[in-house]
Amino acid sequence: MIGFALDMDGTVYHGERPIPGAREFINRLVDAKVPFRFVTNNSSHTRGFYADRLKRMGFNVTSEDVLTSTIATIRFIKTNRPGKTVFALATPDVCEEIRSSGITLVAPDEKPDIVLLAFDTTIDYRKINDAYQCVIGGSELIATHPDDVCPTEYGYDVDIGPFIRLFESLTKVPVTVVGKPNRLMLDMAALEMGVPADDVIMVGDRLSTDMRMAVDAGTRSILVLSGETDRALLDSSDIRPTYVKGSVAEIDLSELR
Repeated sequence: MIGFALDMDGTVYHGERPIPGAREFINRLVDAKVPFRFVTNNSSHTRGFYADRLKRMGFNVTSEDVLTSTIATIRFIKTNRPGKTVFALATPDVCEEIRSSGITLVAPDEKPDIVLLAFDTTIDYRKINDAYQCVIGGSELIATHPDDVCPTEYGYDVDIGPFIRLFESLTKVPVTVVGKPNRLMLDMAALEMGVPADDVIMVGDRLSTDMRMAVDAGTRSILVLSGETDRALLDSSDIRPTYVKGSVAEIDLSELR
């Protein structure tokens, strides 16, 4: 059985606007009983927030259908750094999502084991400096994802990639990145779907994250040209998706089984 790992921004919607044919594609998956997970690097909100956004746009989904880089990072920390304390650069609702998972969040003056960098739209100088002091004091630096910019309905916003480089440059401490293109996201999605990772098809609009993860994991991929990547960018890249479609509306399930 195949399963689909689906990017969100630029793949099934732009901001609050669904991409034409995207809802119908998800309905085809539901009707055919093909498992899927929305896999997003965006860690500025909780998985419930993204599920609610999809529902408002008419997608037939629940929060269990969404895997964010925050959720992936929570699982990574609980599995690989059990019991470690965390100072999180994250929005208040994401901090609560982390706290409710059982991870102990602490203030920077409590000498956290880990500084966790998420897409924090409330970031300010104090947070940046507190995180810097923690890392040079011995805290591990973990980031939810590496994206430089985040697509919006009106263009792009600055994401956390520049902050990763800032902290690495200042502290000389390498960051551990959990989200795409790290195959951890694909493996977690596969586990949730009950599908072997080799049978997961990654669908997305970004070469550097979505397609790179699929190539590195050795799985099939579908690049959609409804978001960041156009033909010129694809032609200039060394990344070669398995399939290229104009949008998810053009995906034919019969050719993928």
